[in-house]
Amino acid sequence: MPAILFLLFFATPADLTAEFARIASDAHGHTGAAALLIETGETASFHGADRFPMQSVYKFPIAMAVLHDVDRGLLRLDQTVKVAKAEMVPPALHSPIRDRHPAGANLTLRELLRYAVSESDGTASDVLLRLAGGGERVTQYLHDLGIRGIMIATTEMEMSRDTAVQYRNWAQPGEMVALLRAFHEGRGLEPASRMLLHDLMVHTSTGPNRLKALLPPGTIVAHKTGTSGTNGGLTPATNDVGIITLPDGRHAAVAVFVSDSPAGVAVRERVIARIARKAWDHWVN
Repeated sequence: MPAILFLLFFATPADLTAEFARIASDAHGHTGAAALLIETGETASFHGADRFPMQSVYKFPIAMAVLHDVDRGLLRLDQTVKVAKAEMVPPALHSPIRDRHPAGANLTLRELLRYAVSESDGTASDVLLRLAGGGERVTQYLHDLGIRGIMIATTEMEMSRDTAVQYRNWAQPGEMVALLRAFHEGRGLEPASRMLLHDLMVHTSTGPNRLKALLPPGTIVAHKTGTSGTNGGLTPATNDVGIITLPDGRHAAVAVFVSDSPAGVAVRERVIARIARKAWDHWVN
C-alpha cells in the first residue's frame, strides 16, 4: 500500500506580518500593527518602528504612571481631586465629566481613572496627566520600564486647539506591545494597581468594532482605543491596543494604529478587527 504523505504548514511570524500588510492596504493610509505572544515572545509587526499619533491610547500609559504614584504613596485612590470648570475640555472632545458637571466637580482619583480609561474622558485624562507631573514625567516613567518608543508631550486641551499637535503624542506599535507585556507581567505596578487598570481596560466602552469585533464572544480583551476627528478627508488616528486572553490561557498583546486614512470609519475599524483576528488565528489554530 503506497505511503500517504501529509504536508503540514506552520505559519511563521513572517507570514503573519505579510497578512498584516495585506489587510492594512484597505485603509489607504499609514497603518502600523504589532502582535506579541506574551508567554513566548514571538512577535510579528508591520511598520512596527514607525511613529503614529496615539490620541486616547495615551490614557493607558498615563493611568499606569498615576497608579505607580499610588503604589509609592504619593497619591491615594480615595483622595478627592478638584476638577475646575477651566479644566473641562471643549464640546468637540468626548467628556462625560464635562457633560455631567459643567461647572466643575470633586471626584476621587479612582473615579477619574475610570472616566479616563473605561469612558475615554478627555477632561479626566488631562487631570490625571496634571497629577502625574506632566508628559515629560510620564515619558520618563516609560523610559524607566525600558520603553523608548512612546512619547507623551501634550494634553487633550492642547490637541483640541490645533489638529497638528496630536502628532506630538506618538507611539511605535512594537514598543506599545512591549509596554502591554510589561504591564501584564507586573513591571512598574504593584499587583493591586495592575489588576485595577486591567479591569478598567476590560470594561472600556469604546471600540466595540475594533480589536474585539471578530473574536469569539466572551473573549477577554483589556484594551484602550484612540480616535481623532477627520480633517481634509483624512483621519489622523483610528487606534486600538490591548491584551487578548487566548483559550489556552496565554495572552496576545496587539496594537494597531491606522493613521492619515481617507477610508470611512467602518473600513478603518474593520482593518483593526481583521488584524486582531489574524493574530488570534495564528496562535490559536
